[in-house]
Amino acid sequence: MLTGVASRELPQWSRQRSPGLAALAVLLVLGGALASMMLVMRADERMSVIRVTGRVGAGQPFGSGSLQEARIADDGATYWPWSQRDQVAATVATVTVLPGTLLTRAMVMGGDGKAVAGKTVRVGLAFKPGQAPYDLRQGERVQLIHVPGRRSSSGGAVVVAEEAMVDGVSYTSGSAGQATVIVDSVVAPVVAAHAVSGEIAIAVIHATP
Repeated sequence: MLTGVASRELPQWSRQRSPGLAALAVLLVLGGALASMMLVMRADERMSVIRVTGRVGAGQPFGSGSLQEARIADDGATYWPWSQRDQVAATVATVTVLPGTLLTRAMVMGGDGKAVAGKTVRVGLAFKPGQAPYDLRQGERVQLIHVPGRRSSSGGAVVVAEEAMVDGVSYTSGSAGQATVIVDSVVAPVVAAHAVSGEIAIAVIHATP
């Protein structure tokens, strides 16, 4: 037989849902749905920019074969738009650009869009022994090659001008010691910079028979 204490019923706790918690749950659900909607809407705000598919050395032309379209979120950065790929293909790199890089205006010679291929300038070169053919002649078509010094960490030789024209030559001890060449205006700053440091070599272009 149960005693009086044992026979008492245990207190029953009523489980009442807090209105504040219910409202918070509704807000979380609505917030998640709104975030998902914003992601879907921002997918339409992506922009097409230029991505480089191959290594382009400083002073080298990009060319259309090394450019690829990439879609990114429009964050206001100064990337080259894909619509201007033809203009970029006609310019040269100011720095070495690695594969997969999204192209910014600072990486392109004349990144303000004003300096494009088509204009030529005259640049003076001074040669060390072995940097130019001894019989270099006025009127010859040549390539200009950046040959880094022994202490340089910029890598191997790189063509900085695919084609230039020799406008004049002066000789020292029977070999070409100085020359004036006509180059495209977009590569002239790079050529001049390497020429000042004595790191420009010249190679004569011969037509294939």
